[in-house]
Amino acid sequence: MEAFLLKMSEEEDPDVHDKVWMNEVRELSYDLEDAIVDFMQSVGDKDEKPDGFIDKIKSLLGKLGKMKARHQIGKEIQDLKKQIIEVSDRNARYKGRETFSNAKNATVDPRALAVFEHALKLVGIDEPKAELIKLLTNEDGVASTQQHVKMICIVGSGGMGKTTLANQVYQELKEKFKCKAFISVSQNPDMMNIFRTILSEVSCQAYASTKAGTIRELIGKITNVLAHKRFGSIYLSVYLYFVVVDDIWAVDTWDVIKCAFPITCSGSIIITTTRKSDVADLCRSSCSGCIYNMRALDVVHSRQLFQRRLFDSNEDCPPNLQKVLDEILKKCGGIPLVIIAISGLLAITERTEHMWNQVKDSIGRALERNPSVEAMIKILSLSYFDLPPHLKTCLLYLSIFPEDSVIEKRALIWRWVAEGFIQKDGRYTTYELGERCFNELLNRSLIQVAWTNEYGKVESCRVHDIILDFIISKSIEENFVTLIGVPYITSRTQIKVRRLSLQVDEEGNSIRKTGMVLSHVRSLNVFGYSLEIPPLSEFGHLRVLDLELCHQVVNHHITNIGRLFQLRRLNLRWTEVSELPKEIGHLCCLEMLDIRGTQVQELPSTIVNLGRLVCLLHESSVKFPNGIEKMQALEMLGEVNVYRQPFNFPQEFGQRQNLRKLALNFEGASISVQEHEEEQCNKSIASALRKLDTQNIRSLTTVCGGRFLQ
Repeated sequence: MEAFLLKMSEEEDPDVHDKVWMNEVRELSYDLEDAIVDFMQSVGDKDEKPDGFIDKIKSLLGKLGKMKARHQIGKEIQDLKKQIIEVSDRNARYKGRETFSNAKNATVDPRALAVFEHALKLVGIDEPKAELIKLLTNEDGVASTQQHVKMICIVGSGGMGKTTLANQVYQELKEKFKCKAFISVSQNPDMMNIFRTILSEVSCQAYASTKAGTIRELIGKITNVLAHKRFGSIYLSVYLYFVVVDDIWAVDTWDVIKCAFPITCSGSIIITTTRKSDVADLCRSSCSGCIYNMRALDVVHSRQLFQRRLFDSNEDCPPNLQKVLDEILKKCGGIPLVIIAISGLLAITERTEHMWNQVKDSIGRALERNPSVEAMIKILSLSYFDLPPHLKTCLLYLSIFPEDSVIEKRALIWRWVAEGFIQKDGRYTTYELGERCFNELLNRSLIQVAWTNEYGKVESCRVHDIILDFIISKSIEENFVTLIGVPYITSRTQIKVRRLSLQVDEEGNSIRKTGMVLSHVRSLNVFGYSLEIPPLSEFGHLRVLDLELCHQVVNHHITNIGRLFQLRRLNLRWTEVSELPKEIGHLCCLEMLDIRGTQVQELPSTIVNLGRLVCLLHESSVKFPNGIEKMQALEMLGEVNVYRQPFNFPQEFGQRQNLRKLALNFEGASISVQEHEEEQCNKSIASALRKLDTQNIRSLTTVCGGRFLQ
């Protein structure tokens, strides 16, 4: 069944019969694996849990000792086998099978990150940026002195580079303003979050300090800040405010947002971006502004963008490919997103005229049938179907996130690992292999860099809305993800939900209204703030439970956590949980636990039973129990305040040979311990650090460790 699904996944456009057959086989494979998991739980498997499907089969055969469980699993497998035969016979009656060619695995292009950093920003951006700046300022670069706010609305279809252009202008002019903000609205705007973000940026205060009772109160606070910012001679040469409101989808949205910006403040600037002409007209009329229509890249800039992606700086296009390259550029129509996507495909395609012509012909059919935004989705499918099967799965998983999400790389990789998408191979850890998958998706321009650290390492990503639309459609088609609360998205009704993404923020919403069966859900991801979360007892096969930022989650929501036999990832970050239940020690498959931002002060003694826990992230104030030397699988350990731990803590953590990332906090030494005790503790920590395997340790961070380092 797995081999069949892998082979069928390589077909770009299967017909209706094939899709039905694939979906039925896929659902049966899920059911078979669930049956095996249920059996293993019933026989009380306390040993190491097998990861792969075949490993589970082998382990299952060794557990068939109990007659009742043996009879039960036998009956379930026979029922499933009967269903498989019926599905096969039904398909044979309507359509025979064909042979499909295998797609080649891709190689990593090390220039990918540099291309993302510079392609849209530098290629073809200088001229439109200069035009906008000239419209917004006088010839000497000083803001216009007209009596009202200067407004420009950038309009164009998805993928044209509206956000990039607005951001370039913003970066050029923002230092001349005391009040400034860059806000993304998106298709499903959270108005409370938008206004809190605006208030946070224009008032230079922390986001957490901006909470207000109503949107009306927030608008009042923003208006008050902007309208009273200029006082005294010190502000005479400073413009009032500069705000970019990016990606507005509806006229109603702008009608609300514009209320926060005083339009009579001369010298202020507002830039908006949208793909809808009616929104652009409303923005222009509301502030007597103007509309800037995005233009496609000309031939020179299109070629420059392609060349940078495909060839080294000192390398030209081979003569035998010059003609087909010109034809590809013509078909792409100067749309930056399309150019990047197709050049990403060509970068890992054999450099022959025949192979490039195949890519060109596919682009041609898509554009000729659909000269609108939808054409880009068809073009992006070329890059999708060229992905190896495991990368397709990793990409589809991104459909669980709301639009415009900034996705932390580390958290995303741990999700992939917990779902079983990444299998350990050779000397590399599953996390390292997941990082390779992340980098390859960057390489293919299927995800975008959101933030890099001071060393230039990518820490988070985002998904372009065009690509997100595409992978959502694929996920719904394959019953990979079920989305609740996403406008304009109609999930296919399925009795058995496999992965659930809740994105509801309205009071009174309940998942029970949908009538879905939750017992087979493998991943529960809650992005709403007021949604009623069903009891965990309803999720028998859960592997990923992510409740980050769900402030309604308290201790009683996780009382049944010990029943989640297959749980691999538990994220309670920034919830109101104050105590972990003792039953957490029953989660023998748990590999990742994140309790940062919670009220948890002490870990239960049963935590040491989590022998497969690889990553533990927590606040520095959390106290560990005795016996942590049993947690030999730990590779990443969050910030630990060494003076709050048991006396033998240094000796215990020094015995963990798999540690790769460790953070130690030495804050509060003079308050928590006597001077001689501090010295003894520091010596114990140093001794423990010397015992760590230097072949494994990659990162060691100390906080307030000046006296320790001395």
